[in-house]
Amino acid sequence: MVKWYCKEGKMDEAGCVVAKMVENGFSPDCFTYNTMINGYCKAGTLGEAFKIMDEMGRKGLKMDTFTLNTIVHKLFVEKLLKEAYELTVKAAKRGYILDELTYGTLIMGYFKNDQTNKALKLWDEMKRKGIIPSVVTYNTIIGRLCHSLKTDQAVDKLNELLDKGLAPDEATCNIILHGFCWEGALKKAFLFYNRMVENSFKPDVITCNILLRGICKYGMFEKAFNLFNTWIIKGKPVDAVTYNTLISVLCKEGKLDEAFDLMTEMEKKKLGPDRYTYTTIIGALTHAGRTEEAKKFMSKLPETSPNMISEDTSQILSSGDMDYLEQITNFCTQREVQRGNETISRIRVERS
Repeated sequence: MVKWYCKEGKMDEAGCVVAKMVENGFSPDCFTYNTMINGYCKAGTLGEAFKIMDEMGRKGLKMDTFTLNTIVHKLFVEKLLKEAYELTVKAAKRGYILDELTYGTLIMGYFKNDQTNKALKLWDEMKRKGIIPSVVTYNTIIGRLCHSLKTDQAVDKLNELLDKGLAPDEATCNIILHGFCWEGALKKAFLFYNRMVENSFKPDVITCNILLRGICKYGMFEKAFNLFNTWIIKGKPVDAVTYNTLISVLCKEGKLDEAFDLMTEMEKKKLGPDRYTYTTIIGALTHAGRTEEAKKFMSKLPETSPNMISEDTSQILSSGDMDYLEQITNFCTQREVQRGNETISRIRVERS
């Protein structure tokens, strides 16, 4: 009952249930108190939440850091930024330990709400307190700086990471590469790429696709195909996204025969074609007035089994949706394709 009332925002009723429990000789446990604290925070009545925290302290109970972090995250989701920060400040005064995850949650929350300066102040505060950020936390701040078109600052954070003896992963480098490409700083992107390769960074298929997209975005199509051919010769990894990127370029240029050749090539390599490929080709044929050929391709659509990562990531990359790209890049780099698929499914729902 307490959980349901809190979920519905009926905190008076939840309080009455807890009072009845006490009257009947039952002592609320940590779970009950944490539920009440969560409810009061969501309702914006932090004073009541702090009363519960004090009551827990008197009874020898304590809200664990995990619960604190969960509540802070929920408050940010509800855009209750002030309440989230106040909760952590007052919790710290009551002896609660703020850990890396607490700060990471606050930093991400401020970034997502376009309060970059506050996020960076918290970052500095965290380091002053001797909390050493992990690669995951560095990835968070690097990704958000790139999202804010502050990729040079993101590189500064990467240098910090390296100075601390931490090793950046593929996700870190890919996020920065995408940031430079999205800003149109292609020279910086390739200089950064070369620097990372010299430092033992092993480019993956996502790296290749980010660079290829960046080049194509600014109309450097000849360079894009030269780069692609170089990768093929060197045996670098390519996938359906790589081919779809180039097929899309050829279709926009009206070079449909060359697009068909690439589609045949990707089919031989068992990389597709997928729904994105067919949709691109059909659109180009229709635009060129070749409707009969377009209809033939339409008939093939139900036979295709789309690879969600290939098909939808192509669209996410082209839209510049850094927030989601960041997550999918991390998942794919860590070979957590199922989680990547789940993220894409969530994007579909949000955009529908």
